[in-house]
Amino acid sequence: MNKNIRIVSWNVNGIRAMVGKGFYDTVKAMNPDILCIQETKAQAETMPALPAPLNDYSLIFNSAIQKGYSGTAIYSRIQSVRHTFGISREEHDQEGRVITNEYPGFYLVNVYVPNSGQDLKRLDYRKIWDYELMLFVKNLDSKKPVILTGDLNVAHEPIDLARPKENYNKSAGFTQTEIDGFKNLLKAGFVDTYRRLYPEKVQYTFWNQRFRAREKNVGWRIDYFLVSERLFGSVRDSFIWDHIMGSDHCPVGIELMVNLAG
Repeated sequence: MNKNIRIVSWNVNGIRAMVGKGFYDTVKAMNPDILCIQETKAQAETMPALPAPLNDYSLIFNSAIQKGYSGTAIYSRIQSVRHTFGISREEHDQEGRVITNEYPGFYLVNVYVPNSGQDLKRLDYRKIWDYELMLFVKNLDSKKPVILTGDLNVAHEPIDLARPKENYNKSAGFTQTEIDGFKNLLKAGFVDTYRRLYPEKVQYTFWNQRFRAREKNVGWRIDYFLVSERLFGSVRDSFIWDHIMGSDHCPVGIELMVNLAG
């Protein structure tokens, strides 16, 4: 059975703080079939329970060992076949950064890619992490199509950030190393859905909380939906909801026709 579904992804920068900012009302208004969130900053005992209006969603979450740090979660109205955590590399799987839900017709990978850090202190680690992620999703893609979403912590092209010249090879998220890591995903057969559909459109998904960056729209597009090339023909839309507030990121989404039959 093929069905048109909506998947939304959002780095919430702390799920407990977001609940106090009307998070559940926002989710109800967005009405996703599947919601992927990053940077939950919550453990099992602090992950907020779903309220009654949203009790048709199941919740799967992956917490970091370090409390109050990183973390991912998936709310889904669609029954998955199974789920896994991480990318099968112990050294990378301590921070709760990846959840994979397998559905009958596709894999959905929700990822929160590590930031390269101040003064690019974590750039070498980031290079390894990006490569391992690429291998992980490429292996999944050999079995069935993949939807890869989340905060990938990279602006892929100059159009994807407000000040490319000032940031190139100086700021985390726009170094050649990180750009090359993203390009490796494209070379592996994945499509940046938003940029394929809207090659010249300028929208951002993240704004630094300092310097009134969001008010001035000095932002970055670092949150994505990538799909296997053979799945792109099923994509109806890929969008950025930059009017939705509450986090330093805004939600991004995709609508596509997928196989939900066993």
